[in-house]
Amino acid sequence: MEEKQKTPGELRRDALLYRPKNGYDRLSAGEETDMNVYCEDYKKFLDAGKTERECVDEAVRLAEAKGFRPFIRGMALQPGDRVYRVNRGKALMLAVLGSRPMSEGVNIGAAHIDSPRLDLKQNPLYEDSELAFLKTHYYGGIRKYQWVTIPLELHGVIARKDGSKLTVAIGAAPGDPMFTVDDLLPHLGAEQSKKPLGEAIPGESLNLLVGSRPFKDDEGSERVKLAILDLLNQKYNIVEEDFISAELVAVPAFKAVDVGFDRSLIGAYGHDDRVCAFAALAALLDLGTPERTAVCMLADKEEIGSEGVSGMQSAAFDTFVSDLCDVQRVPLKVCYEKSFCLSADVTAAFDPNFADVYEKRNSARINYGMGLCKYTGARGKSGASDASAEVVAYARKVLDEAGVAWQMAELGKVDAGGGGTVACYMAQRDIDTLDAGVPVLSMHAPFETVSKLDCYMTYKGMKAVYEAK
Repeated sequence: MEEKQKTPGELRRDALLYRPKNGYDRLSAGEETDMNVYCEDYKKFLDAGKTERECVDEAVRLAEAKGFRPFIRGMALQPGDRVYRVNRGKALMLAVLGSRPMSEGVNIGAAHIDSPRLDLKQNPLYEDSELAFLKTHYYGGIRKYQWVTIPLELHGVIARKDGSKLTVAIGAAPGDPMFTVDDLLPHLGAEQSKKPLGEAIPGESLNLLVGSRPFKDDEGSERVKLAILDLLNQKYNIVEEDFISAELVAVPAFKAVDVGFDRSLIGAYGHDDRVCAFAALAALLDLGTPERTAVCMLADKEEIGSEGVSGMQSAAFDTFVSDLCDVQRVPLKVCYEKSFCLSADVTAAFDPNFADVYEKRNSARINYGMGLCKYTGARGKSGASDASAEVVAYARKVLDEAGVAWQMAELGKVDAGGGGTVACYMAQRDIDTLDAGVPVLSMHAPFETVSKLDCYMTYKGMKAVYEAK
């Protein structure tokens, strides 16, 4: 049958109008196979990394399997060398040395590996009415009502005074006990139901239920607390005072799973921002020798402002890149001013169930690919780096040439709220920076949802950036 010719109007529409397409309409059979393999690897990474420390350990394991080695200041490096440096067990920097000198700049992928959670306080264990609890202080922007009556695991480290350190992951292994935060039954919740959503569950009521059996052969008070401490002492050789120098966190006891009859989505805890962190890491691990040196930064503390010695505002990143520059006798500032960074962080996916807070024309959509955010911030772009037109045009070119499905994205309506990423801290270093990442449904919830296609396209996008000339 003879193909119908397009009208002049249709030809002009094709030439002039911006018409984003669903990624599945342009995905080849071969790419779909690669996508599914990639997403299975990503799910394994999620299950192995429920905290930033665990993410670092898993990332190092994967990197060393691909030939990366620890970077020691002053060591000789050649093009193609693959090195990494761990920052205090909570952040990780990796690089693949390029064939061109670092005076011509580097290509950077920056993401964060911390996620919202419940941190234990330093004096957490108490007993009330013969029930034992652990006090928590929530970390990051959570909706407190989402964290009650779900199964929780306890992860982290306990540092003893003698210098030894104990790694904890209770609830992660089959047969392990789990924990939970109680909520009020609906039969007695009339007054609670009258409160605004953000006030119905006070932060100080997010206490982990950890036991109820009293210690035998004791007539004193707090017998349940004593029994819990006795169990912990027998299994881990710790005493109550050791909680003071511990970093223990309660995280959802959910495994990463496929969502939907068609298995097109992934549901898990910690997509923000491990979905982009894994893309940045996996893309770097798959590089050959790039023309420009490629650097991957997996930072901590983004959810609380990128503060502290392991956050993006720390000088640790500058020190790492400076040490790389010193090998080639290149000033750090010369390298930075010619570099490009993709700040790989998630964005909000348009949800038709809550359409009133989104601006549909400028919102990211599930299955439309990697979301590019010219700016984040709140309301009047407060806290945004706001990439220049030239930087956005450069990113468009790099992604299009690599066949990456991408879309423009904004967090929501102008006055509906806002959020930030590490982009502004990279830009402050005199590095051209653009935000980009995977659109997420139910962001910051204990169980978030992303599209497999968007995950894979973000990996392809990160690889294209690393390989850009």
